Amino acid sequence: MSGWSLAWRLARRELSVRFRGLRLLLLCLFLGVGALAAIGSLSDAIGGELAARGRVILGGDVEFAVSQRQADHLERAAMQAAGRVSETIRMQSMAVTPDGATAPVQLKAVDAAYPLYGRLTLADGRTARAPGAGGVWIGRALAERLSLTPGARLRFGTAWFRVGGIIADEPDRLGEGFTLGPVAIVSRAGLDRTGLVQPGSLYDSRYRIATARDPAQVAKAFERAFATAGWETRTRDRASPGASRFVARMGEFLTLVGLAALVIAGIGVGNGVGSYLEARRGSIAMLKVLGATSGLVARIYLLQLFAVAGVGILLGLAAGIVAVPLVGLAIGSVLPVAPGLTIAPVPLALAAAYGLLIALAFCARPLVAAGRVPAAALLRGVLDARTDGGWHGTLWGVAAGVPVMALALSTTGRPGFAAGFLGATTATLALLVGIGAAIRAAARRLPRPRRPLARLAVTALHRPGSRTVSLVVALGLGLTLFVLLASIRTSIDGNIRLSVPARAPALFALDVPPEREAEFRRIVTRVAPSARIATVPLMRGTITGYGATRVADLATIPEGAWALRGERGLTFAASLPPGSTLTAGRWWRGAEGSRSLVSIDERLAKALNLRIGDPLTVSVLGIERTARIASFRRIAWDTLGFNFVMVFSPGALADVPHNLAATIDMPAAQGSAVTRALLPHFPSTSVVEVGGVLQQVQDVVGQMATAITVAAGIAVLAGIAVLLGAIAAARAARTYDAVMLKVLGATRRQVLATQAIEYALLAGIVGLVALLLGVGGGWFVVTRLFQFEWLPDWTVILATLVIGAVVTIGIGILGTLPVLRARPSAALRAL
Repeated sequence: MSGWSLAWRLARRELSVRFRGLRLLLLCLFLGVGALAAIGSLSDAIGGELAARGRVILGGDVEFAVSQRQADHLERAAMQAAGRVSETIRMQSMAVTPDGATAPVQLKAVDAAYPLYGRLTLADGRTARAPGAGGVWIGRALAERLSLTPGARLRFGTAWFRVGGIIADEPDRLGEGFTLGPVAIVSRAGLDRTGLVQPGSLYDSRYRIATARDPAQVAKAFERAFATAGWETRTRDRASPGASRFVARMGEFLTLVGLAALVIAGIGVGNGVGSYLEARRGSIAMLKVLGATSGLVARIYLLQLFAVAGVGILLGLAAGIVAVPLVGLAIGSVLPVAPGLTIAPVPLALAAAYGLLIALAFCARPLVAAGRVPAAALLRGVLDARTDGGWHGTLWGVAAGVPVMALALSTTGRPGFAAGFLGATTATLALLVGIGAAIRAAARRLPRPRRPLARLAVTALHRPGSRTVSLVVALGLGLTLFVLLASIRTSIDGNIRLSVPARAPALFALDVPPEREAEFRRIVTRVAPSARIATVPLMRGTITGYGATRVADLATIPEGAWALRGERGLTFAASLPPGSTLTAGRWWRGAEGSRSLVSIDERLAKALNLRIGDPLTVSVLGIERTARIASFRRIAWDTLGFNFVMVFSPGALADVPHNLAATIDMPAAQGSAVTRALLPHFPSTSVVEVGGVLQQVQDVVGQMATAITVAAGIAVLAGIAVLLGAIAAARAARTYDAVMLKVLGATRRQVLATQAIEYALLAGIVGLVALLLGVGGGWFVVTRLFQFEWLPDWTVILATLVIGAVVTIGIGILGTLPVLRARPSAALRAL
């Protein structure tokens, strides 16, 4: 019989069906693998759905988009040569009812070919195309806000329309991106009736193409032919790049959090396995007496551990699969598509591999140690300090840990970030181990307290066989995770409650004719005399070059250079805008303003490695314009005022046809009255209440915070599992201590008080370290990863730390209760 066959027969006989002694291993792997499986499956499900519905989401195989103009005859001919073309025009507008009620809408004009893919479905079940010149299809949200039904009348610009139906499914809704209001769909002829499209008006022209050719080749050919015209291209495989990036980034972050939770759980696995093997010392001794080799002993318990680990991993995978549709129900509005029940082989295989490798890494030392301890030492119940697995156990642990790092770095799009995250986790664990060793050494050198219970508690920190290091790691992880979670959550909540609402204007207005600015101000101040009005020129353009680099030649967009993706809002100003601070260079003065100059965001300059004096080229209305960089600015993005990545001198853009955008700062209650007063005189101007936009942002950010909280909650559970493992690993030694104290006359209360003092000492020392580590980690996640302001609630954080300390101490004390029930006679016979 082979060694492995014999080992399995012996392992199977000893292994309990209820996994007695190995439940902690089962729980830790279930938590860690389940979290990774759920996160990976969710990301894969959303990514797969986006890819499968790419041409429907985009509205074609290829899309070409440009702002404030339509394709000329050469550009249109190039598109028609590639396949069937559908043109849509989108712009912000206002819907007005006959009784004067208003609502901001995304007005979308479509042609007879729309939609090329998918179906536009109405609430009554009809499949629709473009409405007639006097008709409009409206979104359900607009119908509910204005209490509209089919047959109702609406005005856009100067033209009246009749509602022909309520939209149930707009096939390219996701590909349209964020909008300031529900959609209203009219025909191209209907848009012409409104009079909204004028020189300088803000609108997007989109051309979708259904083609039998390779979409990427069609896009490249068009970009080469019209490289300076400012076109933004998308293909069906990246129909919603913003949603894809959001899913990818959140997936990477949550995967790393899940992996960190699994590593933390691995410590609990190691402690639990050590406790299990210590409880089996009688069986191991008998095997050694009967001639079992160290290798056979290690194989027996390795197979047992693998069997239990396999069950834990399978249960975790099942939980991950089931969690995906549940997550979709819980936070479906923050996700680009609703994920259903799916089985994603690659993420599930990765989660299983992570679980198995981490279990092996943390079980290696106790397994090797169990095989190397002499039978005589086991029979005496004395675990010699030299039998800890030695370098063989360390080698096996490292051999299993290296593939974990390799998998983590090879399966992420940002290996540098992943390496930093895992490095920080490893450094935290190493720091806690070092603190534990320092506490043990310091306790040995401290003067002995006079009070007996305190003296016993301090002695327990450094006596032979003490688990001080394991307890410090367990308590430190638990408290650090509590503080981390509190700092992230309170800071995000602070951003939602305090920063944005306090600084936001009441209304935004778009497409105000420059020559009528004075009239616009008079109407507003007549209704709201205290209103503060700020206006800026507004147009759209695309960065096509910087320095000696052409954006079209870049294989990938540099990290942090988001302004290179598509069109940006452009403006010009003679003076430094409010909310901006110069950090390099200087602002143009007097006659300098007639030159072609630009000031840009300092973070964009850093991402692109720009210097003062470098050229920056933008395409506006299909014409390229180049300006020299005059300064870098730090921008207060949280003001919700006019913040532009690029501000040009008047000499650079003043001759471009444009309209004005305005912010109106006043009491929010006056917003409706101002809107009603403006629209009869400015029918082409769109007025948006900021409160509604803020609510959308708050909902999304709040659900992001919920997702982070849930992910961190898994890590907290893993930290608690580590504490349970440390307590279980120390149970034999603590049973011996309790028995000796009882024999010497100590009561149960005194024994429990000794344990409580020991845990309180450790929690008090580790609490400060946990506060520093947790707040530091929270600051990094909030400011660097999600780029929010650092606005923690220190009262909540400190209260969380205290509550966490009380909870962990309580768990520690509850874990020692079985020790108090040990009968001295039975315990002494066992020892």
